[in-house]
Amino acid sequence: MMSNLHQIIPGAGAWPHFVRNRSEQFEARFVTVEVQDSPSLFFAGMASSRRPIPVAHGEGYAEFASADQMAQALVALRFVDNRGAPTETYPLNPNGSPQGITGLTTADGRFTILMPHPERVFLAAQNSWHPDGWGEDGPWLRMFRNARQWVG
Repeated sequence: MMSNLHQIIPGAGAWPHFVRNRSEQFEARFVTVEVQDSPSLFFAGMASSRRPIPVAHGEGYAEFASADQMAQALVALRFVDNRGAPTETYPLNPNGSPQGITGLTTADGRFTILMPHPERVFLAAQNSWHPDGWGEDGPWLRMFRNARQWVG
C-alpha cells in the first residue's frame, strides 16, 4: 500500500509499485536478505548483514517505470543467494524483483518500505532454527530498537 502513496511521501518519487509475484502465486517461506548501506533509520548499523526473514505475500514484485527510476531508488534490502550475491532466481527471490530489490527508503531515512516480514521473527524462538548464542532476541529486534532510539 505504501508504495502506491510514493507521490505524497517526500523523497519516495523513485519507489516502484509492488505488483503480483512473477510466480503468479502467494509465496510464504524463509529467505535470506542483505541489509544495504542506506540512510534508513530502521537499518542503522546493520549494513552488510545477511539474515533469514519470512516472506508472505502475493504482490511483492518491485515494478519500476524505467531503468532510470530503478537507478534513482535507494535500496535498503535485497534478496541474496547462498554466496551473498543479489538474486533474481526463484525461490531465493520469491517475487522475482529486479536485482533482488525488496526494500527501499527515502534520502532522509525516515520512511522505509519492504516486502519481507521482520516483525514476525524479532525473538529468537520465532525462527525455525537459531544459533544458541542469539539468546532471547532475534537479529531483527535491532530494527525496532533503532526506531525507538530515533524517536528519542
